[in-house]
Amino acid sequence: MMKKLVVFLAIMTLAFTTTCEATPLKFKFAGHAPVNHQTTKHMQAMANEIKDRTEGRVEITVYPSSQLGDYSLNYEEMVRGTLDMELGGLPMELEPRLGIVYIWGWSADYEILREQLMPGTWLCNKLNELSSELGVRILGSYNEGLSGIASTKPLNDPLNPNVDKGVLTRIPIMDVCVEGSKAMGLRSITLPYPDIYQSLQTGVIDAAMGLTASVAYQSLGDVIKYWYTYNTHPEYIPIMISDKSWQKLTPEDQKVFEEVAGKYSKISIEQSQAEDEKYMKLLEKKGIKVFRYTKDDLKDHINACRAIWSKLGRTAGLTTELVEEFKKQLEK
Repeated sequence: MMKKLVVFLAIMTLAFTTTCEATPLKFKFAGHAPVNHQTTKHMQAMANEIKDRTEGRVEITVYPSSQLGDYSLNYEEMVRGTLDMELGGLPMELEPRLGIVYIWGWSADYEILREQLMPGTWLCNKLNELSSELGVRILGSYNEGLSGIASTKPLNDPLNPNVDKGVLTRIPIMDVCVEGSKAMGLRSITLPYPDIYQSLQTGVIDAAMGLTASVAYQSLGDVIKYWYTYNTHPEYIPIMISDKSWQKLTPEDQKVFEEVAGKYSKISIEQSQAEDEKYMKLLEKKGIKVFRYTKDDLKDHINACRAIWSKLGRTAGLTTELVEEFKKQLEK
């Protein structure tokens, strides 16, 4: 009897120890920003906080600088469940309506971003609804700043949208960006993000659109000569997780993920304006000519971009209904 009791206790002790020392979930977290960029630092901070708050049940490894591929590839990997998380762009190939956040002309200043991109707002909820249907949850709405143009050549009459700017400009691979560039007088070409530096260096392109002053400084500072603060659209890069990875989490750990993502969404919006100014000054110190424009300076470009919204609803897959609903939200 005593031997049976000893064996039973040994088995229970082993089972308890095995449970307590269960292998943690190990998630891959893909990002596009350079290693020392504020975005990558926030990704690492999120990973650390999630590990602490889940008591080591989830360990997240951050992969910056597009090490795992560009945002379109990463999103498809999350749909399949072969990538766990990403802080990156929303591709329109699988769901064109996701491009509503990237249409040009709605985000001329930070006041609008605070109204539209804080957790729980209409736009954030709509994007999560659309993405979740594909199997990718949007946990937070991270914002790197407002988009401008980094160029190796000066732009012609930069505040007049009716004038050809005289530069071949890389834009993200999205119909909304193609049409937006036309409205601004840009001759454009679509290229993956990782190809920008070499294309500028070799003269394949003259300029790049779809990045912030901080990314321009850290990734392109050695090759560009001009920076233009057009503020056409926010560098919105949602904090996303594959639904297949989400289902591996306990309800308690899911709550941790949501709270941490919401926290850093707010931090990003609060800090992005200061980050823009910080890096524009660093660009200037590097000898790069920086053009700072006010909302009033940009009014012609804003109006030119907004004039094509209805067309985008019909031709870019955004749908007329979604575009009209977005207009109403902005008017509020």
